[in-house]
Amino acid sequence: MTEDRIEVKVYYEDTDCGGVVYYANYFRYFERARTEFLEHRGISLKDLMEKGTMFVVVDASAHYRQPGRYGDTLIIETSVSDRGPASITFSHLVKSKQTGDLLVSGHVKIASVSGRMKPTKLPDSVLKVLE
Repeated sequence: MTEDRIEVKVYYEDTDCGGVVYYANYFRYFERARTEFLEHRGISLKDLMEKGTMFVVVDASAHYRQPGRYGDTLIIETSVSDRGPASITFSHLVKSKQTGDLLVSGHVKIASVSGRMKPTKLPDSVLKVLE
């Protein structure tokens, strides 16, 4: 599976009082990157939701190496590191566009659930794209 890259500009609202990206915001960036990853492959989360399939986060972690700062542009690299019948694990690398330094690495495992929040198999359309 190939990786995707998106750019995120760090705004003042993304930072703490010291101008450093607030740690929880990296999970927002991961979410945005996963959405783009799937949509670049023709998987519309909105369409899946309308058909009764949603994704929930069941595990997430981040390893902070260096701080992102106000005014930086971050590169979020996303790839699939594992896939099960009802889950996908995404790996994320956050790098500084200016220096290329690795700032944060992380992973997020999402599970497929029905509208009633019951586990369900990943739709065939998703499985096909992720093969």
